[in-house]
Amino acid sequence: MKKFVSVVALASLSFGLLAAAPLAGDLVAAQKERIAAYKSAPKKRSHVAFVSNGVADFWTIAKAGAIAAGKAKDIDCDVTVEFPGGGLGDQKRMLDDLVIKGIDGISVRPIDPTNQAEVMNLVAEKSLLITNDSDAPNAPRLCYIGMDNYDAGLMCGKLAREGCKGGKVAIFIGRLEQDNAKRRRQGFIDGLLGRTPDPTRYDEPSKVFTEAGYTIVGTWTDSFDRAKAKANIEDVMIKHPDLALMTGLFEYNSTLAVEVIRQTGKEGKVQLAAFDEGADVIAAIKEGFVLGTVVQDPYGYGYESVKVLNAFTKGDMSMVPANGIINIPAKVIKKDNAEAFWKDLKAKIKAGKDAK
Repeated sequence: MKKFVSVVALASLSFGLLAAAPLAGDLVAAQKERIAAYKSAPKKRSHVAFVSNGVADFWTIAKAGAIAAGKAKDIDCDVTVEFPGGGLGDQKRMLDDLVIKGIDGISVRPIDPTNQAEVMNLVAEKSLLITNDSDAPNAPRLCYIGMDNYDAGLMCGKLAREGCKGGKVAIFIGRLEQDNAKRRRQGFIDGLLGRTPDPTRYDEPSKVFTEAGYTIVGTWTDSFDRAKAKANIEDVMIKHPDLALMTGLFEYNSTLAVEVIRQTGKEGKVQLAAFDEGADVIAAIKEGFVLGTVVQDPYGYGYESVKVLNAFTKGDMSMVPANGIINIPAKVIKKDNAEAFWKDLKAKIKAGKDAK
């Protein structure tokens, strides 16, 4: 009987907690109400924040964009940029602190949306929440700013298809739990195999299959452990000495792939379709043994995040489309445009490091 009462009590408590937890839809509606109120009483000078998921040159470029937006004459607001170097807990602390300081709006690149519901809800309750780079579609965010990762993966797959006409293919990526990772991987596979695009399609990572002249030998993850990531590439190249093509779908995966290709003397023998703008990758593209890379626009992520959040504090949501996604397209860098891209990239990195 005591056991039964305890179970009932626990169930009641759980139900009470669930009932008390705000629903994402309600929090979105509440934010929109606050934005509507700003129409009649706009913030004279807003203070917004841009929060990354870690420390990298990619985010230094995003910082340059965010700071530049804050200084633009048509925006003119205060901007705080935070780089959490200690993972999930560090990002949560930063978001908590920003809320306590009364920040008007926050653009965040969530590290793990599934396990960040509490802090995302807190931001939405007290501030205005948007996401960047990788979306959290189930969170109470007002919009997502970034590229469509399926489309970007598709671009990478088509790049690979143009440069490699068949054979064994290996895919390397940090993790597959993230929305951007799943979509990017599937886009790559569909582009490589020449399929009709379908973002809802899902090929099991553990499955080896042959289609359209290519054999996908597997997908290897590393949980952002660079030593494991490099070992994965080395092991696959030993296991498959006839490997024709590989892709690294996170920046460091491609950078490490270039390193292993050089160390094994496989330049021109194993093709690489890369992702992001690693210095070694760009150098290898200019040398001619990497097919190319698909790059994002982190400067645009930072600039548009600040622009959108500031507009919200004036009561303006007109720049947010009905689907809640502000798309900043990716682009392909190949040998013919690599040098010009690299010069622009270095200037933006410097601007981000110098930004105050």
